[in-house]
Amino acid sequence: MSGFFALIVRDVRLAARQGGASLLTVGFFVIAVTLFPLGVGPELAVLARISTGVVWVAALLACLLSLDRLFQADFEDGSLDLLILSPTPLELTVLAKCIANWLTTALPLVVAAPVLALVMHLPASGFAVLIVAMAVGTPALSLIGAIGAALTVGVRRGGVLLSLLVLPLYMPVLIFGVGAVDAAAMGLSPAPHLMLLGAISLGALVLGPWAAAAALRLMTS
Repeated sequence: MSGFFALIVRDVRLAARQGGASLLTVGFFVIAVTLFPLGVGPELAVLARISTGVVWVAALLACLLSLDRLFQADFEDGSLDLLILSPTPLELTVLAKCIANWLTTALPLVVAAPVLALVMHLPASGFAVLIVAMAVGTPALSLIGAIGAALTVGVRRGGVLLSLLVLPLYMPVLIFGVGAVDAAAMGLSPAPHLMLLGAISLGALVLGPWAAAAALRLMTS
């Protein structure tokens, strides 16, 4: 397990030193959300109605931006081969990289989401649920995205292919994440949606590292 935690720390430090990648993701998230009031118009009722969907879709697309560098940099400098041959099981290595990806990409989006929801005039009753739903649902985005990133590692211009592979698998997270916030805004219980989001993340936690590790072995063999 020491190698597992060391890999998390390594990837977080690399992301902090590079800086630009995480800032690019958050910047895209902010710009994508703030464009909607300009395009749709300043009507508060319209913005409030679409606010949840806009925030979730922008967060989903922002997470997509970070997936192509999940394994690509290690593949290019040869360290991916060393990680595969290391004593740490490859499934744990993939999980460590997913955790580091979530900490450096999705967690800043969770922090920024309430501010952008305020811009979109989300009802006050939905703010807490939005934070909880994104905290519960975004780990699934990193874990599912790792499968697509592993399948496209080493593929030239694999970003488009990665999006095509991953976006359909993101739909349940989007549906239940939006449903939880909308239920809270309407005075209903968001618990069923949050539990389904949690189930998706737990399922991705079990299957994602195993599938991504198998894809990495296939793509690098």
